[in-house]
Amino acid sequence: MALEGKRLCCRANCFHMPSWSISSKPSSQQEQRARDDKVLSATITKRKPGGWRAMPFILGNETFERLATFGLLANFTVYLVKKLHMDQVSASNVIYIWSGVSNFAPLVGAFISDAYVGKFRTIAFSSFALLLGMVTVTLTAWIPELLPPPCTQQQKVLGQCLGPTKAQLGILIMGLGFLSIGGAGVRPCSIPFGADQFDPTTDEGKKGINSFFNWYYTSFTVVLLLAQTVVVYIQDSVSWVLGFGIPTVCMFFSIILFFIGTKFYVHVEPEGSPFSGIMQVLVAAYRKRRIEFPADGELNGLFYDPPLKGVVMTKLPLTDQFRFLNKAAIIEVGELKAADGSRSDQWRLCSIQQVEEVKCLVRIIPIWSAGIISLMTMTQQGTFTVFQAMKMDRHLGPRFQIPAGSIGVISLITVGLWLPFYDRILVPVLRKITKHEGGITLLQRIGIGIVFSILAMVVAGLTERVRRASAIKHHHPDGVAPMSVMWLTPQLILMGFSEAFNILGQIEFFNRQFPEHMTSVGNALFSCSFALANYLSSLLVNVVHHVTGGHGRPDWLANDLNAGRLEYFYFSIAGMGLLNLIYFLYCAHRYRYKGNAVQIQDNNSHVDVELRSVKA
Repeated sequence: MALEGKRLCCRANCFHMPSWSISSKPSSQQEQRARDDKVLSATITKRKPGGWRAMPFILGNETFERLATFGLLANFTVYLVKKLHMDQVSASNVIYIWSGVSNFAPLVGAFISDAYVGKFRTIAFSSFALLLGMVTVTLTAWIPELLPPPCTQQQKVLGQCLGPTKAQLGILIMGLGFLSIGGAGVRPCSIPFGADQFDPTTDEGKKGINSFFNWYYTSFTVVLLLAQTVVVYIQDSVSWVLGFGIPTVCMFFSIILFFIGTKFYVHVEPEGSPFSGIMQVLVAAYRKRRIEFPADGELNGLFYDPPLKGVVMTKLPLTDQFRFLNKAAIIEVGELKAADGSRSDQWRLCSIQQVEEVKCLVRIIPIWSAGIISLMTMTQQGTFTVFQAMKMDRHLGPRFQIPAGSIGVISLITVGLWLPFYDRILVPVLRKITKHEGGITLLQRIGIGIVFSILAMVVAGLTERVRRASAIKHHHPDGVAPMSVMWLTPQLILMGFSEAFNILGQIEFFNRQFPEHMTSVGNALFSCSFALANYLSSLLVNVVHHVTGGHGRPDWLANDLNAGRLEYFYFSIAGMGLLNLIYFLYCAHRYRYKGNAVQIQDNNSHVDVELRSVKA
């Protein structure tokens, strides 16, 4: 006798075998395993991976593309001030708003890639958009009609320089728009496309993926150093046209290299976006909102819990947290097809796996929101920290002058030196003390990073107070204080520590706490954190600019840095950071780490599926 859609109980624990027939014959277990094997094998794409044959083209493309992008934008704040004669507030707003758009755009790119066109086509189209944007920005430096008229030193002192016209500013913004469109496709797809070239089911493929990540981040670090030193120096000391032209040519070669390797690439078809699954759970739970959970803990309805599809997946157990979402997985009459037991409406019935994946997202949102204000520290590194450097003595010896846009290298070097020490020396010591695999928990790591971000703003404010007093005391015509730019080193080192703990901690936290199917969502959330941090910085700048000052006094962010009070702006960010730290500690204390998952593997002989107990 066959039982359709019943709950099976063992040792007082119940689990649901939805709609698959469970026969009383001795061979029923083998038959069920055979069905699951068939389901899993249907999802495996038989292909020969590109492997390392494709890597020279992918890594070469990535290296040229990042050199182009970072080389163009590493010194862009200085370009806006010097060549377009923007004041500090306007230039900061352009950087903040454009950075915000560029960090939100990968959400759209990831959705289009996952749901419709795939990674290869997304990267190909986006690369042309990047090239078009870089050509446009380069032309603004090359064609005199696209820039305001030159400004003498006397006009700069008197504030009489003419800014860009609407047409000139429009062309520049159009170029930045093309760059955002290009980044929307390249950023979320570049790493996954490289990982697709290896077979993750083999030891060789797993080693290849790890090696790819190592090479990827190594090239990333080298590119950052080149962009913030060599390219910025050419822009600042030789020619803006040449400084922008070199990255543009690199982008052109990046596209050529990418298409040369086409025949070696593995093309994985789009499998659908996880955002669709999130919306399905929310809609299904809302539709079933009137279903009541019985007081005795027994459900009349049944949970939909089909076998997972994929080569290696993790099955999440049903939990009681955010219990109202569990209603999305309760089976009602007519919601399963009689033929194969599949769902008749994906927007009314969801699996336990889908529900628990959405719960992971809901649990992480408070922690994610606490990271936004802490990232405001990093957004200042490309704006007001550069403005500080422009008003300090940047000479190293009698002939060489450090470009203001290169001062951020100190933060990069701090991260590069600290991470090996932390990983190889400090973590093993902490592991012996705390008995924790990572030495400290991920939330502790993020919290330490938030503390460093607050200290960085406090030190930045104190340094600015000393710089401003020195500039006013000596009163040079150009407003430059006779103190070395290396006074900015302490705040940049603290920013580097904040990045090493907070930013890298958030990345690892999102990747570990999200199910593997939703790691793209975690990366997208982190990108949104930077976007909102930029928008919040822009809002704070505009509020401070319009509210402070008056009665004959300049505002805190006056175009003349020596007349303003930039240190108060830094102290305001530190105060916001302190309040944010209290909020983070509260959220971290209440956070529940992701439940233990059940590993489901295809081992070519059977599928070992453990269905966890369901507690209503």
